[in-house]
Amino acid sequence: MRLRMQEVLLLLCGAALLRISLFSELYLRYVKEGLRPYLITSGVLLVVLGLLSMARREDAEHKDAERKDAERKDTEHEDSDDHGHDHTRGPRIAWLLAAPALALLLFPPPALGSYSADREEAKAAAQGVGTFPGLPPGPAEDPVDLTLGAFASRAQWDSGASMKGRTLRLTGFVTRDSDGEGKGNGTWYVARLLVSCCAADAQALKVRIRGAEAPAADTWVTVTGTWHPTGKPGSNEARPVLDATSVRHVKQPSNPYEKR
Repeated sequence: MRLRMQEVLLLLCGAALLRISLFSELYLRYVKEGLRPYLITSGVLLVVLGLLSMARREDAEHKDAERKDAERKDTEHEDSDDHGHDHTRGPRIAWLLAAPALALLLFPPPALGSYSADREEAKAAAQGVGTFPGLPPGPAEDPVDLTLGAFASRAQWDSGASMKGRTLRLTGFVTRDSDGEGKGNGTWYVARLLVSCCAADAQALKVRIRGAEAPAADTWVTVTGTWHPTGKPGSNEARPVLDATSVRHVKQPSNPYEKR
C-alpha cells in the first residue's frame, strides 16, 4: 500500500493532536484546559479521515484494475495511454509539508517563558484603587500562597494594605532585566503568563524580587517573603515587589500559566 502526501499529513496532524491532548498534558502549554475535548475530537477526526482516504483510494484502484482487465485493451494502446507514469501522484517536494507535522509529533514546542514575559508587562487591575478582601487571618496561616495576579493587584491598588506584615509565597519562572547591550543588571522577577484562550494572547505578570540572588532565566522557583511597598496605591510608583526570605527551585507545573 502506497501512502499519499495528503493521507500522511492527516495522520501526522491527528497523531500530534492526540499526543499532546489525550496521552499527555502538553496541550496546556498552548491552550486552556477547557479546550482539551475539542483537541481530542479534532485529532480523532483527522486520523479517521486519513484512514478513510487510504481505504477509499485502495478500493478505487482495485476497481480500476478490474475495469482495465475486463476491457482487454491492446498492450500497446495501454502503454500509449499510461506512458508508464502514475498521474495520481503529487510532486515529491510536497512531502516537505509533512516536516512541521512530524516535528510537532516528535518535538512539541515548550511553553512561553521569560522572553515573552519581558515583552509585555502586567496590565492594571480592572477594579482600580479600593479595599481588597483580607488574607486568611493570623500568622498561623502564613505563608499565604498567592497568584502573581493577586499579589500585583493588591500591591498596586489595595488602599487597605492587606498584605502588610504577612509572609507570602509566589511561584513562577525567573526573568531578568537587561541593559541596552543585553547584559543583566541584577534586577530579576518571578513571572507567569496569563492566558485567556491560547498562548497567542498571553499576558505577562511579573513581581520584582529583592534580597536574593537571581537564578538562571526560565528557572521555576517558589519565593517566600514579604510585600515591599513602593508608592501610593494607584500611582505609577506602586509596583509589585517582594522582599525574599527564601528561594526554592521547583519543577515546572503541568499547567505553567497563571490561573484566573
